Amino acid sequence: MNQTRIAIIVGSLRRDSFNKKLARAIEKLAPPEVSFIHIPIGDLPLYNQDDDAAQAEPVTQLKASILAAEGVLFVTPEYNRSVPGVLKNAIDHASRPYGQSAWQKKPAGIIGVSVGVVGTAMAQQHLRNILANLDMPTMGQPEAFIQAKEGLFDADGTIGLDSRSFLEGWMRHFIAWVRAHSAIGNAGCGH
Repeated sequence: MNQTRIAIIVGSLRRDSFNKKLARAIEKLAPPEVSFIHIPIGDLPLYNQDDDAAQAEPVTQLKASILAAEGVLFVTPEYNRSVPGVLKNAIDHASRPYGQSAWQKKPAGIIGVSVGVVGTAMAQQHLRNILANLDMPTMGQPEAFIQAKEGLFDADGTIGLDSRSFLEGWMRHFIAWVRAHSAIGNAGCGH
């Protein structure tokens, strides 16, 4: 089977972010024919439409990395019941200039971890609305609102035993989603 490339975008800049840790841990649950591209978003300038004609190097790198992937995995915390500003900034950059969005037709998955019992449910719902506008087919089920609690991660940073089965199943669904929708999107876009 051909290699499936997944772009991972973590919506947190915090050094010890639970979401960065989750991104690295669930990556290990994927089959060997899946590779991951971690896309940094912390060095992007604030989006300004005046810059669309001459996008900064970090923006062109962001767009190139997205275009090189078959799918996108968003791993995001929830800030004030929504997506972090840094994530929205990255989304806005890669969608511009108008008509040149790197997001269009890219299959997506959303997952996140928080200390709260509802995980990142509100942020994920807001992100789904944004991705629908960008024409990104986004996996609806299973949803994964992960609570950061004792045992989520083992000492070596892998997913703990109590959550492993659920997250392995989530990853299987996500990879199948990407493969099914990547083929449809590529056939429809002439790729």
